[in-house]
Amino acid sequence: WTSLSINEKQQLKNIQIKVDNGPENSGIRRQFLKRMVEFADQTKKSIQLLYFPPYHSKYNPIERCWGILERHWKGTLLRNAQTMLAWVKTMTWKGLNPIVKLSKKVYQKGISLTKKEMKEIEKRLERNPHLPKWDILIRPS
Repeated sequence: WTSLSINEKQQLKNIQIKVDNGPENSGIRRQFLKRMVEFADQTKKSIQLLYFPPYHSKYNPIERCWGILERHWKGTLLRNAQTMLAWVKTMTWKGLNPIVKLSKKVYQKGISLTKKEMKEIEKRLERNPHLPKWDILIRPS
């Protein structure tokens, strides 16, 4: 999102995010869903979350990227963020170098939503009736 020009952002109507269904971003993770609703409202774009089913990492492009990155750094000890970033910036995948940014944002832990708050978030989630765990649409308010 951050690498798009203002014009490109304005032309987008929907943002589709392919998600690995890990514990931090599952379709039932309250904080993640709350942030996705906030993101939809902030960007004024519909957000579609499409989850990879369990044990199907071969379909997830980021998993292939991790494998290429592991081969690229050839067992180098990644002792700090600077060493890791230096290696990541020099890799290529399909002839392209990745855009690499270190985020130092720390998300507060231990924040939970009440059932009432989550009920309001759930109202914003349009779960596909055939794939309710794997396909969620969030429209901006």
